[in-house]
Amino acid sequence: MMFGVNHIGHFLLTNLLLDRLKECEPSRVVSLSSVAHNFGTINFDCLNTHKALGLGTSFMEVLQIYSDSKLCNVLFTHELAKRLQGTKVTCYCLHPGAINSELARNTNSVMQMVLKPLTAFFFKDTIQGSQTTLHCAVQEGIELLNGRYFSNCTVREVYAKAKDDAAAKKLWELSERLSGLA
Repeated sequence: MMFGVNHIGHFLLTNLLLDRLKECEPSRVVSLSSVAHNFGTINFDCLNTHKALGLGTSFMEVLQIYSDSKLCNVLFTHELAKRLQGTKVTCYCLHPGAINSELARNTNSVMQMVLKPLTAFFFKDTIQGSQTTLHCAVQEGIELLNGRYFSNCTVREVYAKAKDDAAAKKLWELSERLSGLA
């Protein structure tokens, strides 16, 4: 489910809108990722067999799957930028920061008590957390940074695995099949 929500849904929506984005150029595609992508891996065997990035329900297994899905966001942006060369449609992905939101509202009360002081003091509020997204959506002059990853409104370098051309292409082709585009 996490792979579907965090990657396949965005992949499909973006591809369904691409013709319109090209008609209305200049246009931008902004994908939310996370710094957690640094800890992600993509197990293509598991994806092909189970249509899932990983299996498991423990906290650590779910955190790993989340990180894997966020790596998919970065690879998607990398591949999309290559495919959009020669158009005036650009794309960016970003880490919005750790945001004090209602994401943990369904966790148990002990976890909520532990998280509340941490999020209140160390996380961004939702307005602060939206700034990098807005920057990538409307900032003039960043078109040359097409396909890049941002954090705190600044372009950041990513590990080699997040700009691996072969993995990005393989993920794209698999995503086309899984989303019904191929």
